[in-house]
Amino acid sequence: MNTSTAPAPGLILQGFTPPLRLADFKLIAFDMDSTLINIECIDEIADAAGRKAEVAAITEATMRGEITDFKDSLRRRVAQLKGVTVADMERVYQERLQLNPGAATLVAACKAAGLKVLLVSGGFTFFADRVKDTLGIDFVRANVLEVESGPNCGQLTGHVVTQAWGDICDGAEKRRTLLEVASLLGISPAQTIAVGDGANDLPMMGVAGLSVAYHAKPTVRAQAMVAINEGGLDRLLDVLKP
Repeated sequence: MNTSTAPAPGLILQGFTPPLRLADFKLIAFDMDSTLINIECIDEIADAAGRKAEVAAITEATMRGEITDFKDSLRRRVAQLKGVTVADMERVYQERLQLNPGAATLVAACKAAGLKVLLVSGGFTFFADRVKDTLGIDFVRANVLEVESGPNCGQLTGHVVTQAWGDICDGAEKRRTLLEVASLLGISPAQTIAVGDGANDLPMMGVAGLSVAYHAKPTVRAQAMVAINEGGLDRLLDVLKP
């Protein structure tokens, strides 16, 4: 029988009784935008082009699950970034991007307990690779923004680059990546944790042994085993004991 409990304000558990042991898991996968970090990078890049309101509206509808085709949604939003410069993105990184509260503490605790850490994002490698280096994350999968060469060198083309695994990391790709890394590590999906906030995180959360919604959209909170609605990411350590 599925039961819900509230062990502390802003922390909702569904379907199991805490505490679990962190060391029982071997891999934790994080979404990036609005999960590990405080912003939706694409919205802030769009601000440099004067198109933040339009792009942010599409982002919000996508994260809420009201727009179900993530790939089409991302292509539409990336098209609005044409002409934005790499220098603009650098300013977003330097001036606007911060780790969410508790992110570094949680990642460090996971690594100390022997877990590998995966960052899997519908955002962009320009930011994801830096977050990976900052936190010491083991694996990353994210989208690559195409940059002009020639006369418009350093400007975005409004397209993403096709990589070996595909062109856009959507919900299905997040799920596939989680399962791929678990297989690479020789572990079962039951030994994985998936943390996210938007509808495109639900596929990977659905196959993980523990699904965690962080300050998430209502549809995501409703389906997660743990919902952190107040406080930082490190509140997961109230559920997962070392």
